[in-house]
Amino acid sequence: MAIPGTGLAKGLAVTLRTMTKRSVTDQYPDALPALPPRSRGVIALFEENCTVCMLCARECPDWCIYIDSHKETTPAAAPGGRERSRNVLDRFAIDFSLCMYCGICIEVCPFDALFWSPEFEYAETDILELTHERDKLRDWMWTVPAPPALDPAAEEPKEIAAARKAADKLIAAQAQAQAEAQAQAPTATDPATDPAAERPSAPGEGDS
Repeated sequence: MAIPGTGLAKGLAVTLRTMTKRSVTDQYPDALPALPPRSRGVIALFEENCTVCMLCARECPDWCIYIDSHKETTPAAAPGGRERSRNVLDRFAIDFSLCMYCGICIEVCPFDALFWSPEFEYAETDILELTHERDKLRDWMWTVPAPPALDPAAEEPKEIAAARKAADKLIAAQAQAQAEAQAQAPTATDPATDPAAERPSAPGEGDS
């Protein structure tokens, strides 16, 4: 059976311990806070990687991503080829008054076009101004921190291993082709193949 007043005594003990500690105040905005490297500030857009697949807008629980695009026809790369059509991004906007910072759009993007930025100073006096267009999202891209270093004991990614294997094959093929070219090249000491080599003089040649 609990003694009456135990909870009150514990609460007062916490209050007394806190009263004896010195308070620490962050002098913001004169001194910016040291944010963790994976802070969820805003969502930055790397426009060059966006293919307008609309996957981020479809998976967003709040429907706060607005994307507009149009199709352009690309001429054939070779004679006899067929023309191709591609999507061109016209608008990419995020309404941060609706965003709940779940990060689903960043996770589902298959082309690494969306990133977390630790930037958090984007308050507005009007809630309608919290819908930021792609120019603002692109500016935040330069505040995205570099990815953490890989674990040295981790297995090499398959993409890097495949690229390394292809590069090694190319280097080996180039070295073999260079060796064959050197083997087939005429030597300077072979009179049969070297036009600059000295030939024996004919009888009477050079006599005055």
